[in-house]
Amino acid sequence: MKETSMPILNPHLAGFECVRCAARFPVADYPEGCPVCLDAGYPASVVPFYDADLPKLGPSVERHGMARFGARLPYSDFNTLGEGDTPLVSLPRLADELGLESLHAKLESANPTGSHKDRMSAQFVARAKHRGAPAVIAASSGNAGASLAAYAALADIPCTIVTTRSMTPAWRRAIDMTGAEIVYAEDSMQRWEIVRQKVREEGYATATNYLDPPVGSDPYGVEGYKTLGYELAQDSRATEADVVVVPTSRGDLLWGIYRGLSEALAMGLCRRMPSLLVAEPFPRIQRVLEGEDYRSHFKGANKLASIGGATVTYQALEALRRGFGSAVAVSEADTLSDQKALARNGLYLELSAVAGVTALRALVKRSDKSIRRAIFVATSHGYKES
Repeated sequence: MKETSMPILNPHLAGFECVRCAARFPVADYPEGCPVCLDAGYPASVVPFYDADLPKLGPSVERHGMARFGARLPYSDFNTLGEGDTPLVSLPRLADELGLESLHAKLESANPTGSHKDRMSAQFVARAKHRGAPAVIAASSGNAGASLAAYAALADIPCTIVTTRSMTPAWRRAIDMTGAEIVYAEDSMQRWEIVRQKVREEGYATATNYLDPPVGSDPYGVEGYKTLGYELAQDSRATEADVVVVPTSRGDLLWGIYRGLSEALAMGLCRRMPSLLVAEPFPRIQRVLEGEDYRSHFKGANKLASIGGATVTYQALEALRRGFGSAVAVSEADTLSDQKALARNGLYLELSAVAGVTALRALVKRSDKSIRRAIFVATSHGYKES
């Protein structure tokens, strides 16, 4: 399709469903998640649902990357930069060091702007363009902002990225080069305030949420992440894995991987689904799984900026519950050590992406003999870090 042509809404898209209360809503925009749960004081995300005629997964000889799954996404045809179909790379030396039979990295750093965020941006921008939003906006520390700015430029839509002065020069330049506007906030919470105002008062389409406590990112965009789950399901090295480790903040990617794998399992394309393991920079999801209220704030700080933040979303918990998953908090020092270990195996990754290996190392040290084969999602390369 031409770069600025109008995206095509999937005719099989029937509406949206809450991940918490299962209430269903018509095809529309839900930047604040489920209205029912929000009114009850328990914010929760909504996800697309489709009619019974949704095509099954199968090989595509005409389309490549994420676009080959268009028939199972909210927008079946959309502006693309070739995102998706990222490699699954074997790391035998590191596997031996960890005492594993095999270790593979799903290299999301191979996406056009260097991170997994491109899968979300492609579908989110398609929705924004289709509904005629005056502009798109996101609160971002780096990866999401660079990705959204690139896809907005491709679709010829104005873009605003709200960040703080701590954003690295590499990310700032990447965003600035697209023509997007950068707005600096005093802190993370003020970023949300700015986004909320632009959405409620000016009709901007937001890729990231602004509630406190939050829900996940735009549901059209988050659905793009299930293509990563589809790709794993189509690779026997992945379906034979015991665990897939996902660096996690609000759980958008985690939910997408769970959703893609579970759909593939239901279609009989894989015989089992690996367990999901969250890597987080300090205990948040871990504490909620142990009984704390997911609507709380959780204190902690380190250099893992891409998966930072003090909040938890319901979708992250639900993905772990349905996917029989768990969470491991990693230390900054251990992650820095593993960043060097990965680099010496040829992969220079962003610190937040390395957290998956650190979490896996911690789990194996606990004498969990059930983990023999593992995959970690390498969410972004390290060249954007200062």
